[in-house]
Amino acid sequence: MIKIKPLYAAVLAAIMASSCTRLEEEAFDILPSGNYFQDKNSIQAAVLRPYEHAHWNGWDGDRWLLQELTADQFVWTQKGKHGYDGGDWVRLHGHTWTQEDGHINGGWVGPYQGIAQCNVFLQDLGGLDYVRFGLTEADKKQHLAELRTLRAWFYLFLIDFFRQVPIIENPQETKAQATPQEVFTYIEKELKESLPDLPNNAKVGRWGQAGAASLLVRLYLNAEKWSGTPKYTECAAIAQEIVDGKYGSFSIDADYRGPFRSGINNYRSPENIFEFPHARNIYEFGWIYNAMMHYQARYSLDNDWGGWNGIHLTPSRDLEGNLLPYQLGKPYEKYAADDKRKQPFRTTSRTGEYEGFFLIGQQYMFNASAGFGFDSTKVVNGTEEYNGRPLRFVDQVGRFSEKPNGRWSEGSHVTTGEENSGVRLLKFPWLSMSNNLFQFNSAPEIRLAEIYYALAECKYRAGDKATAAQLLDAVRKRNFPADKWAANSYVDNPSLLTDQEFVDELGREFLGERHRRTDLVRWNKFNAEWWDKPVDAKDRSVFPIPSRQLNANNLLKPNGFE
Repeated sequence: MIKIKPLYAAVLAAIMASSCTRLEEEAFDILPSGNYFQDKNSIQAAVLRPYEHAHWNGWDGDRWLLQELTADQFVWTQKGKHGYDGGDWVRLHGHTWTQEDGHINGGWVGPYQGIAQCNVFLQDLGGLDYVRFGLTEADKKQHLAELRTLRAWFYLFLIDFFRQVPIIENPQETKAQATPQEVFTYIEKELKESLPDLPNNAKVGRWGQAGAASLLVRLYLNAEKWSGTPKYTECAAIAQEIVDGKYGSFSIDADYRGPFRSGINNYRSPENIFEFPHARNIYEFGWIYNAMMHYQARYSLDNDWGGWNGIHLTPSRDLEGNLLPYQLGKPYEKYAADDKRKQPFRTTSRTGEYEGFFLIGQQYMFNASAGFGFDSTKVVNGTEEYNGRPLRFVDQVGRFSEKPNGRWSEGSHVTTGEENSGVRLLKFPWLSMSNNLFQFNSAPEIRLAEIYYALAECKYRAGDKATAAQLLDAVRKRNFPADKWAANSYVDNPSLLTDQEFVDELGREFLGERHRRTDLVRWNKFNAEWWDKPVDAKDRSVFPIPSRQLNANNLLKPNGFE
């Protein structure tokens, strides 16, 4: 359950009532459109309603889980008596899911609920006389273009996850699935037709021309896998236009933390092409915090949230501390020692300055007297295996608390974690509640860095390795101290940039941003081996159409990935 009072425009706090979003409840169906649209504020509220669902669809729950927990960088380990959850996480990590899996069903239901909302409002708003409400025909065109772009964004999940899905444009419509090529063509058409009616520089949390163009970049970059026809030339062309500023003014943030602290203290990163804005007690970015943070994180990070102690980075090391032998995975150790992002997370001021992306090692109490940082004289203790003993996160998974007896001998697996297993991600910073900074950061859905990397990949695949190195370095330079950069630059060290290094670099730059499964599929790495996951016995790069959907719509057919 999440609060859905939106932040997209301050006026909406007075327009829309706070409520809860549930799969079985869609409030917009309750009130006939003729009664609902009374003024321009109610029209604005209708346009923004699907954006709220979009945040939930992209950053809360199943869509994030399907993208990250099926890939090589994150895992939800069982920690003693906690976290087995019917084997959900074992199946996702080991690629042993079935048509019955609830998360895969969520990967279908969530996008289609968003599409249904868009369809309802496109129909209703399309029939309104905007001038009567003090708006213009240009406003109407923009609103319809926003909803069509948002609907296309939902369809990107569906083609990525399932390939063969119904194209639904009218409320209450039931149809058979379209081919991947038809779905691809439909998404492309919607984005191209919508783009001219969108603003060049959109408001925060709203689709603009750069956002729609970026979705075309995503579509073309993955076209070979999604539709069977490579579109790298088309991808490079539109990515270059975005970089050149054709669709809006954006630039790479000089600070590696900038895109992820956007929204805190009114800072807006120039890199974020589209972000979901948040504010404490209004619309919160809380699911990832809950899923990743330990119960005791409230004491080290200064907030009143306990966390579920579930998700963490897949381990880089075995039980003896040796680096694991797999090419994939090992996300923490894939960062160079000099990379600023690899620093342990710590706040450095009352105003929200901080360093690093990870919680690793001994955990300490928040320094309440200073109002920031950690008090190294006061350790945080565990509550389970380490009850009354110091809590120290390790880049390993194993029953160290039972060494040499008990379950220690079972080895390192998804089912053999304990409460201190795994490095925790704080790339999306959760800052001090007492300083009124907690839960104000945005979720960066599309960054200019993604466009640079997509363009670099197109160049790399075309054999232009030098230009690819320049594009990657334009983003990467901010991650290193000036005196360490030369040793880490791809331009200065062209032999470093290989296929595997490109895959590793995608993992470093977009860690936790719901990219990883798609990237691995595109690079033919998704069925490969990594920690506690053997080479797949069959292709698992597409999810099966959920059995619940096949039973609900007799026009649907299995997609061949059962």
